[in-house]
Amino acid sequence: MMKIDILAIASHPDDVELSCAGTLMVHKAMGKKVGVLDLTRGELGTRGTVDSRKREARAAAKVLGLTIRENLGLADGFFENDRITRLKLIRMIRKYQPDIILANAPQDRHPDHGRAARLITESCFLSGLLKIRTSLQGKLQEAWRPLQVFHFIQDRYLKPDFVVDITNMAEKKWEAIRCYQTQFLAARKETVQTYISTPEFFNSVIHRAAMMGKMIGVKYGEGFITEKMVGVRSLYDMIL
Repeated sequence: MMKIDILAIASHPDDVELSCAGTLMVHKAMGKKVGVLDLTRGELGTRGTVDSRKREARAAAKVLGLTIRENLGLADGFFENDRITRLKLIRMIRKYQPDIILANAPQDRHPDHGRAARLITESCFLSGLLKIRTSLQGKLQEAWRPLQVFHFIQDRYLKPDFVVDITNMAEKKWEAIRCYQTQFLAARKETVQTYISTPEFFNSVIHRAAMMGKMIGVKYGEGFITEKMVGVRSLYDMIL
C-alpha cells in the first residue's frame, strides 16, 4: 500500500489537468503525495485513440509530478454507479488511503462528470464501512474513508465554496493541458474540430482561472465545492 495525501478522481484523462492540476502541484510543492485515478480511457473522444490518450496522460503526469496515476478502465460514456463499479473504486480508495479526494463537478455539460461525482461521493462513504470487504492481490483491505471530498469546477460555472491560489503553478498547468495534443489547440486546417479542440476553448480555461483568482485577489485560482462544512483552526487561516 502506498499512501497518497490527495487523490484526484476524474471521468476522463484530461479532466484533472483542466480543472485541478494547479491545486495538485501547489500541494506537491508542499511535500504532499498527490495522484490521479482516471475512471475511463476516454475512448469515445472524437479525436485521438486510447493509445494516444494513454501517452498524453503519462506525459501530463510527469509535468504534474504525480506520485501515481492509474486508470480504472470503466466504459467511457456508459459506466454506471452500481455495486460492481463502486467496489472497484472502493478498492482503489483503500489501496491509496487518501486524506482528501478531488472529484468531478456535481453537474456539468458532459453527463459522465455528474455521474462520476455521485459515484465517487458514495464510494468514499462506503469505503469506510467495516462490513464491506474488499481484497487486493489476495489481501484483505482495511476500511478507509477520506477526510474530505472536494468537487472541482469544470465546463459549466458553479459557484465555488473556496478557491485555491494557483498563480505560481499556472504556467505548468497550461503545459500539462498541452500534453493532450490530440484534444486541444487543433490547427484550423484540420477537418475534425470539437468543442474543446479550438484555441478559444483553451483561452476559456485560462480566463476561468483568472476569474477564480480575481475572486480571492490573486492572478489565477481553481475553485472547489465542498461535500461538508470546512472548518478552520483560526480566522488567520483564511488570509492569503
